Amino acid sequence: MTRKFEGEKLLVATHNQGKLEEIADLLKPFGVEVVGAAGMGLPEPVEDGTTFIENARIKAHAAAKATGLPALSDDSGIEIDALDKAPGVYTADWAETETGRDFVMAMTKSHDLLVKSGAPEPWIARFCCTLVLAWPDGHDEVFPGKMEGRVVWPMRGEQGHGYDPIFQPEGYDVTFGEMDRWEKNKISHRADAFRKFVDGCFA
Repeated sequence: MTRKFEGEKLLVATHNQGKLEEIADLLKPFGVEVVGAAGMGLPEPVEDGTTFIENARIKAHAAAKATGLPALSDDSGIEIDALDKAPGVYTADWAETETGRDFVMAMTKSHDLLVKSGAPEPWIARFCCTLVLAWPDGHDEVFPGKMEGRVVWPMRGEQGHGYDPIFQPEGYDVTFGEMDRWEKNKISHRADAFRKFVDGCFA
C-alpha cells in the first residue's frame, strides 16, 4: 500500500528553477505549497549512485532529513541503446566542463560515438525519470517513468534543456527541443513518473 501525502508543504529537492516550476505546475490542482531546495538554503548532495533510483533517493532523503519536510526528488537522463544505454545515469556528467555544463558538447559527443559505433539509424533511445518521495522518518515511495524515442542529428530546436534538441519522441515528428515546454511536460518521462506519483500518493 502506497503511503499517501497528507501535508500542506512539499519540498522539491532540486536547485533547477525550471524543474521546480514544472513540478509546482503539476501539483497546482492539489493545493500543495511547493518549495525548492535552493530556497531552503540546502546544499546539493553528492550523487554517487549508479542508478536513477539511487541518486533520487540520495537527494530526497538528504532534503527530508535536513528540513523535516516530505521531499520529492527526481533523477533523469537519456539512454541510447547503441551506446549500451549510455549516458544514462551519467547524462549530466557528460556535459560537465570547468565552467559549467555544456550540453551542446554532450550532444555532439553522443552523436560522434554513435557514428563511430557504426550503429545504423534509427538510433533508439529513451528519456528516463525516477521520482522518489521521502519522509523524515526514512520511508520513501519510488515512481519510474520513461519516454521512448530516438536520437536525431543535427540538433533541432531551442526549447527545453539538456539533450532535448536531439531527442525525437515516439509518435512525433519534432524533437523535445522544438516542442512548447508545457506541451512537452504533458508527455515526457517526468510526466509519466508524475502520473504514477499522483495516483499513488494523492489519489
